[in-house]
Amino acid sequence: MASLISCPHCGVRPREEFTIRGDASLTRPAADAGGDAWYEYIYLRDNPRGRHKEYWHHSSGCRRWLIVERDTVTHAVHTVCDAALAKLGGAA
Repeated sequence: MASLISCPHCGVRPREEFTIRGDASLTRPAADAGGDAWYEYIYLRDNPRGRHKEYWHHSSGCRRWLIVERDTVTHAVHTVCDAALAKLGGAA
């Protein structure tokens, strides 16, 4: 069964139209943070099991950044929202 992602702008689209860009829960360290904080931010990643929020780019569609919450075990997509609107506190 093909994976489908419901883009808030384009509707339900096949997963192949999107490019994953990683963990949406990471917080960028301050510019003057120490080397350990930057090392952890750049190189160290968790490998969560279950629901996880990730950045996805709709590279073959509207070209918007999305936050996709999916299950890393079943690959079921639970929620999708526009990353820019989420950052501003709105909903997509």
